[in-house]
Amino acid sequence: MLGRKWTKPLITSLYIFGLATGYFTFLLVLITPLVILYPNRVAISIAIFLAIFGYIFYCYLIVTWALAFVVSVVEESSYGIEALRRAAGLVKGNKLQGFLLICVSVVASIIFQKGVILEMGSENYKSLDCITAADISALGIPFEVADQIHHQLAGIIRGSGNGTPQTWSNISKNLLTPELPFSFHQMMYYGCYKHFGTDPPAWLPDSGDANFTNIGKLLEKHGNEVLGSKYRDPISSFTDFQEFSVSNPEVYWRTVLEKMNISFSVPPQCILQVDDSTYPGGHWLPCAQTNPAKNCLSLTGGKSLDDIAMIWRGEGDNEEAVNKMTLKELREFVWLVAHAIESLALPKGSAIAIDMPMDVNSVVIYLAIVLSGYVVVSIADSFAPSEISARLKISKAKAIFTQDVIIRGDKRIPLYSRVVDAQSPMAIVIPAGDSSFSMNLRETDISWQSFLEKVNVSKEVEFVGVEQTTEAFTNILFSSGTTGDPKAIPWTVATPFKAAADGWCHMDIRKGDIVAWPTNLGWMMGPWLVYASLLNGASMALYNGSPLGSGFAKFVQDAKVTMLGVIPSIVRAWKSTNSTATYDWSSIRCFASTGEASNVDEYLWLMGRAGYKPVIEYCGGTEIGGGFVTGSLLEPQSLAAFSTPAMGCSLFILGEDGLPIPSDDPGIGELALGPLMFGASSTLLNADHYDIYFKQMPLWNGKILRRHGDIFERTPRGFYRAHGRADDTMNLGGIKVSSVEIERICNAVDSNIVESAAVGVPPVGGGPELLFVAVVLRDPNNTLLDTLAASFNSALQKKLNPLFKVSNVIPLPSLPRTATNKVMRRVLRQQFSQTDRNCKL
Repeated sequence: MLGRKWTKPLITSLYIFGLATGYFTFLLVLITPLVILYPNRVAISIAIFLAIFGYIFYCYLIVTWALAFVVSVVEESSYGIEALRRAAGLVKGNKLQGFLLICVSVVASIIFQKGVILEMGSENYKSLDCITAADISALGIPFEVADQIHHQLAGIIRGSGNGTPQTWSNISKNLLTPELPFSFHQMMYYGCYKHFGTDPPAWLPDSGDANFTNIGKLLEKHGNEVLGSKYRDPISSFTDFQEFSVSNPEVYWRTVLEKMNISFSVPPQCILQVDDSTYPGGHWLPCAQTNPAKNCLSLTGGKSLDDIAMIWRGEGDNEEAVNKMTLKELREFVWLVAHAIESLALPKGSAIAIDMPMDVNSVVIYLAIVLSGYVVVSIADSFAPSEISARLKISKAKAIFTQDVIIRGDKRIPLYSRVVDAQSPMAIVIPAGDSSFSMNLRETDISWQSFLEKVNVSKEVEFVGVEQTTEAFTNILFSSGTTGDPKAIPWTVATPFKAAADGWCHMDIRKGDIVAWPTNLGWMMGPWLVYASLLNGASMALYNGSPLGSGFAKFVQDAKVTMLGVIPSIVRAWKSTNSTATYDWSSIRCFASTGEASNVDEYLWLMGRAGYKPVIEYCGGTEIGGGFVTGSLLEPQSLAAFSTPAMGCSLFILGEDGLPIPSDDPGIGELALGPLMFGASSTLLNADHYDIYFKQMPLWNGKILRRHGDIFERTPRGFYRAHGRADDTMNLGGIKVSSVEIERICNAVDSNIVESAAVGVPPVGGGPELLFVAVVLRDPNNTLLDTLAASFNSALQKKLNPLFKVSNVIPLPSLPRTATNKVMRRVLRQQFSQTDRNCKL
């Protein structure tokens, strides 16, 4: 019975199959001779047009054909030609709607299939030798261009192989351009490395270029002296030299400081003095006296008064030429501000805060404070009054430099009013942009104009920099720990030289370079940018506005930036909006990235914007004064990975027994650092430094290791990858913040909350951590989670940082705890990472 029921629909389907076969045969007969007899661009274009038109018309015809099959199922007397006739009558007047419905379903199917392919990753890309010109053309590239590209690709494969690092290097240099679709860049990258395994190099060093890097020139001159018979060339011997920098700090740091032309009024007795009875980190540059700001302004190392020290542009001034300040102008401006600071008659060594956007004025103020022997207190301009107040109290600041408002596009964001609400000491208030100053100030506060007018007679008069010992403080920065209060970390006179040395060694910053890195003096990368640029004779490039839009991209082009620092969230914004399109970034020699975990595809895209220049990943900490793991222009660089410990630093991955695993073995665990690191902190203002960084850490070769708190992996190919914090500190958009700080605010949002636990969760596809908040509710049925998430965001952005955002709120009956009643946030982090985001735990 079932067979008889389906006999007539089967007959109808045979008719439909015959009609479809005939139709496509007709199209093939029409198109094929055109392509074979006239293989030119016009004929191919006509053939493609006919094929597309033919498929669209087929979608129109199939409305009737598909309905005919349905008719033959529901009406026993209708099948074959009769079913087709009945279907034509039924759709009369409605065929267009049916056609559009089929078109929508086809498009949706294509989008879905494309999404699935992208989601499934590189395993779905063809290897290079299997890619055809048609595959390339399918990405939106005209067939004639695709055919030329395919011929070039075939030549590269013949010369370098089908899937080697040299193959990718040749493709990235000779085949890929920013104008080609990024999907084609992905096709080439993943196709090349389809069978390579982990850590495929996205960039390879060139032996010719390597010899002209800072480290390359040093090794070419001194390689045989420091490494002996082990020295071959800068690329082959880089790892040996990095190990030498750890085992022979006396020779290494003396050489690097000389190459950077750092001058001392009193030279150090030695580079490192290790006294086990005092501090595990040793005593660096004992008895030396110098001033890092004075070194920034000096004329050593071939610098001249006409050198460009700073380049900048304001948001909205995109069509105007970039502004420039010579070293002569910078010196005179810094001297003037230093004289004005001296006129305040504050006790020497007093702390003076800066709460401003990073622009020319704030950089000059920073250098003037350090030059005149005072201590900068770094406060981010995004902080709420309570956070400003906490930092002013911890540092015991005697004055603060701030701005009336922050101008972002058409918005004027109050800043001075927040400083007043924080009950700050005397404030020197600078007007934003070119605006006239009309704000009413407190009686104790001073306008910028009045502040400078007091010392107009000192214009162009050199301020003699205050030379101090290397233990003296120059800057107080803040980094969240696992308590509610931020850790106050002093930078000493020596710390700026660590920051500049990292730039000199790893980003290859040198005279003539133009260095840009969107940041703020409230975070360590602000001071890092000042010193890494000016101490190395480079120009600092500052954009006064949001770095997310096309204005910044044009500034990078117009300023001819050679080293561009980024954080992954900025790159993500550029990629999603394509804001860098049409701008020429070919002047860039390398990128650098820090602050949070990066994403492979986003950084592949970034490299492609500048002709596949390398990305130097850079990870460190405020308490390090720079990085402890990074990359180098003398080593292959893999995306979202670190290739080497920083010069002078040693890394240890702790195994399950709490001891370091063998240095060459792959593995994952908590990261520990060798204790002897030039420029690293030796004290905290509001916490016990030893307890935080050394207590209960293992010994290695007689030295106690230094705690850092990150989980790191060393891969089989020797790269390093970060896997988040081992403690309860999160990294949200490049800002370290403790769980306790967030939980304190969240717990006060709703009286129905018993307790909460905030954790940072890495997203599935990689990238910066997402903020998840687990909550225990008194009445789980009495609170809407969406409403609670909105309330959390509002409170966090108002009281802590406007950049923070809760990604998910998860209700739990109770929080996991240890036997001593401590919340096990690590357990929550693991569960949230492994569990479907939409499931309740």
